[in-house]
Amino acid sequence: MKREPKIGLALGSGGARGFAHLGVLKVLNDEGIPVNMIAGSSMGALVGSFYATGLGFEHLYKLAVMFKRKYYLDFTVPKMGFIAGNRVKEFIRVFTRGMNIEDLEIPLSIVATDLYEGKKVIFTKGPVADAVRASIAIPGIFVPEKIDGKLLIDGGVVDRIPVSVVKEMGADLVIAVDVSRVKKTEEITSIFDVILQSLDIMQDELVHHRKIASDIMIRPHVEQYSSKAFKNIKEIIEIGENEAKKHVEEIKLLIESWKGSQQDEEEY
Repeated sequence: MKREPKIGLALGSGGARGFAHLGVLKVLNDEGIPVNMIAGSSMGALVGSFYATGLGFEHLYKLAVMFKRKYYLDFTVPKMGFIAGNRVKEFIRVFTRGMNIEDLEIPLSIVATDLYEGKKVIFTKGPVADAVRASIAIPGIFVPEKIDGKLLIDGGVVDRIPVSVVKEMGADLVIAVDVSRVKKTEEITSIFDVILQSLDIMQDELVHHRKIASDIMIRPHVEQYSSKAFKNIKEIIEIGENEAKKHVEEIKLLIESWKGSQQDEEEY
């Protein structure tokens, strides 16, 4: 009997553009392509955590559209960041029903960056809201999150598309989703624009110089949208859907090929 491959999804960082991940997830679901595990950095961690709670797509799409800046902008006296981040953490806690990562319906790894050590931190247990809050802490904008003596910032700083993480979780096949290409026509008028554009450039360089060893790479063309403006969410999700549809046959062929290779090994 052919064993089904364990399919892992690596969801990358990208701010508001990360809602394209939802469109990809919906198409995979509609096509009967299972997602057995997820690793997410930054916005990929946020979307991945909402999906892993078992929320239906109707609720997820509504949640994405209502995710406005006013829900998470709790400005503070800038010392380590302009935004305290307590409001967004509570928002995440409410919509993930206060769950721990280990209790989610789908295994999830959340990637953050240890600011002291300069290393990747991977959360596989503990409160979802705390780990996601750490993973989305854009340096210079959000106050870093403190967990277990670590000072944590955005996971995209060290691992924009956490393919290696989802492989370590045991995925046989990895589908990566990259939503964070540099917007070259970005209007830069504030310190927020400077920080976000600098991060996009830095992460783009990292990806160019590091082999992303996924089996399938899906790159929704959302670079025309700002990573900080939570507008046009429906269009961003739709672009994710359309791009995923282009890869459906390729994914199905890959699954069949994997099953065939497993059968050949067993016969051998």
